[in-house]
Amino acid sequence: MNPEEIARFMLEHDEVAKWLKVELFEVEEGKAVVGMKVRKDMLNAAGVCQGGAIFSLADFAFAVASNSRGRLALAISANIYFISSAEEGEYLIACAKEVSVGRRLGVYEVEVREKETNRVVAKFTGEVYRKQEEVKV
Repeated sequence: MNPEEIARFMLEHDEVAKWLKVELFEVEEGKAVVGMKVRKDMLNAAGVCQGGAIFSLADFAFAVASNSRGRLALAISANIYFISSAEEGEYLIACAKEVSVGRRLGVYEVEVREKETNRVVAKFTGEVYRKQEEVKV
């Protein structure tokens, strides 16, 4: 099973990623690039993209990157810093990369940028527990 098969499986079976209409652009071992367009139903009371939607995009990139080696990886911690807001109609790209991977734990960084301007919207870090079982595709 290769990283692309795993990523496509995850995209097909992740209901939040489907609701967000996440698109998969790139995946290889320890890396994933995904994106989504900010829609009206993602806006908060201030009229900008709700932090949970941005977090979910980053979290999905994190999930794809951390599971890309074929072993089931589940988040045990995650942290996000919102650097700038995202407006309706903007397209966000989340790039996840592996920082450290061991037998049991893995650490990942995700940067979320606005596609047109390349403006940093958020920085996310996450840690996974790598189970013994393989990702079931």
